[in-house]
This record gives sequence, C-alpha cells and structure tokens, in this order.
Amino acid sequence: MTPDSDSPLQASDFDELDAILVDLASRDDAVPPWEFLEGAMAALICTRRPIEASEWMPALLGTGPLPTVPHGDGTHFPSTERYERFMALWARREAEVRAALLADVDSLADERSYHPELVDLRGAVAAMPEAERPRTDGEPLPAFGQAWAEGFLAVVELWEDDWVPPRDKETAGWIHDALDAIAAVVEDDRGTPELNLHEEEAPPSVSQARLDELDAAIWAVYELRRIWTSLGPRSEPVRQAATPGRNDPCPCGSGKKYKKCHGA
Repeated sequence: MTPDSDSPLQASDFDELDAILVDLASRDDAVPPWEFLEGAMAALICTRRPIEASEWMPALLGTGPLPTVPHGDGTHFPSTERYERFMALWARREAEVRAALLADVDSLADERSYHPELVDLRGAVAAMPEAERPRTDGEPLPAFGQAWAEGFLAVVELWEDDWVPPRDKETAGWIHDALDAIAAVVEDDRGTPELNLHEEEAPPSVSQARLDELDAAIWAVYELRRIWTSLGPRSEPVRQAATPGRNDPCPCGSGKKYKKCHGA
C-alpha cells in the first residue's frame, strides 16, 4: 500500500488508468474505456450481493482466471505489477464512490456527493483545430455520460439474477423507474448544445437537457443503492428432500420400511 492509498484519485491517476486500459485493449479491442468501467463500478456497489474482482474482471475486461497469464481468447495484464497497480487504483476509486453514495446529501452541489468521472469527448474534439480532429467515418462520438450509463446497465444485465426486482410492487416500481432514468443517458443527447465541458470557450457540445438527465441518473444510483442495501442479498429457497412414503424403504439403508425405522 502506498501513502496515497486512501486518497481520492487525481487527474494523473485517471490518466494512468486510461494508459493501462489502452494497453489491455491492444490485446483485445473489446476492453472498454474507463468511463464505462466507472458506471460498472457504481452498479457493482449497488448490487445486492458483493461481487468479487475474480467474478467481474473476466466479465468486464475479458481476462482469464489468472489475469496476468496470456491466453488465446481475451486479454491479460502484461505483469503482476501492472495488475496490482490497476487494482490499487480501482480500490481507491471504489472507496471514494462508496463513501459518496453513503453520504447523506440533499444536493449534487455538495462536495461529498457522487460525481462520475466523465469526459466530454464531443467537446474535446470540437475544441481541436479542424485539421487535427480525428476521423469518425460518419459515426457519432459518444454523448456526455453515455458510456457511464452503458457500463452501469451492463452490470445489471450480466448479473440479472441479483437485480431481479422483489415481489413488492411499490419497491419494484422504484427500481424500474431508477433504471429508466439511467437508461435515458444511454440515448444520444438530442438537445441543443449549450455548453462545452472540456473547454469553456470552445463550441458547445452538451445540452442542458443532457445535464438534467445525468443529474436524474445519479440520484437514481443513490436510490438503487438504498433499496438493495435495505433488501440485502437474495436468500435462496430452502429445498428439502422429499419425505419417503410410510411403506417405502428407509433411506438410511437399514432395509426396514420407513414407518418402522426413522419414520416411527
């Protein structure tokens, strides 16, 4: 553990995470960017049972059982040191997000509230000289917050058994509404761009409607964490072995009828 192990991640730390993920993506282009994993992390924190790294890492990053061992179908970390560094940065960010979601806040302006680490990619490109802008081959760049919401819902889908709503209709309705609020951010930003969140003086790239949708999605994360924490992990139904008939052989192997042995 390093001296900064309990401190919030800084810009340089997120840059390091990006570099690690770019390296992983060189082995498997399905490795997602950090913003996707930021959303996935929030969903893992909200999930009603703890999901260990050995379970989420293969699902989200495509690693094998041993993440530093090369394998043909998927990706791997280049070294144990690189893997441990990724996990240390993950743990710091996870502690920060968990604390924010546990904080009793009334406003997202509260410095204790949860603020996803998001990138205004459209704004960053709009701020570049036209000759230097990357080619997109007609594909639109992700809208602000879109990858974060996709990461959150990916966890809901991958661990769908843990996200099955309870039988209580009111609680199930709350969960449904919260997930709908997050799903709204998966859609494109169709509002009129008013702000550039990458560079204030650059052409606008994000609408106020999208910022309002994102605020609603963050409050939905708070709601989901509250609901699943109060419900706790799912309890598996107790399955009892069928009771033998009175005239059946006793399952203990005595050779007697059940009614004359353990059924007496």
